Amino acid sequence: VEGFEKVKFFRPGYAIEYDYFPPTQLRHTLETKLVNGLYFAGQINGTTGYEEAASQGLMAGINAALKVQEREAFTLKRDEAYIGVLIDDLITKGTEEPYRMFTSRAEYRTLLRQDNADFRLTEKSYQIGLAGEKRLKRMEEKKEASLGFVDFFKKTSVTPEEANPVLESNNSAPVKQSGKMFKLFARPNISMDDVRKFESVENYVQEHQLDQEVLEQAEIQVKYSGYINKEKNNADKLHRLENLKIPANFDYSPIQSMSLEAREKLNKIQPTSVSQASRVSGVNPADISVLLVYLGR
Repeated sequence: VEGFEKVKFFRPGYAIEYDYFPPTQLRHTLETKLVNGLYFAGQINGTTGYEEAASQGLMAGINAALKVQEREAFTLKRDEAYIGVLIDDLITKGTEEPYRMFTSRAEYRTLLRQDNADFRLTEKSYQIGLAGEKRLKRMEEKKEASLGFVDFFKKTSVTPEEANPVLESNNSAPVKQSGKMFKLFARPNISMDDVRKFESVENYVQEHQLDQEVLEQAEIQVKYSGYINKEKNNADKLHRLENLKIPANFDYSPIQSMSLEAREKLNKIQPTSVSQASRVSGVNPADISVLLVYLGR
């Protein structure tokens, strides 16, 4: 490097090296199978980053406290939280390199959105004593209000005379007959501000005193309803097929849509079921979807 021709290194300026215990020895609660009452969380389980360690510390702490109180253990499933994905990956697949939580590791990532985290987790938090009653009530009110608003869009019709000026101002194709507002609102170039130009919508907002959080949640539910429903159907399908058997000595090599790493690992391990295949390190949810399609043929 120009200007550093005579530089000499005495020692590395920054390095991280650590040993870890194979996380496959853990339960979903992060309690070790070998030592009763001993919980592991963080880099000791082979993860990297601060968020991964924090989420494990939360879960290990919760379960340690529940165990002392002789209460039922607390776990999160893969379709309930990214924490559930992280822990399930660690204890079923293990890890050969520092584990980082990517959204691509979750097969239900359209359901695991930041905007609905309160809907997914507040009630669970309340049940174990982490969330207060005030917070629970606030979440329930928000959920009820947003679902009610979405239902309003599904039931309320709008005439071409009302709709077309708004549609045309947003370069959206005009309609020739009356239809439900839900369908119009679902168009990608129509926003909440646009539909609030309809008198019935604005009256509903004012009458029910809807705040910004409720408006945003309702808009997401309308805009992404197709994707959300599709993902729920895919989740149900995967649940039904998780015990689908794979023929003995199955050759994964011809499945070009599957990652090379997945094909190599599966050919080597030869899992007996799709469920087992999904837990092999290096095999991600996209690979399993491809495998399901291939087996379906």
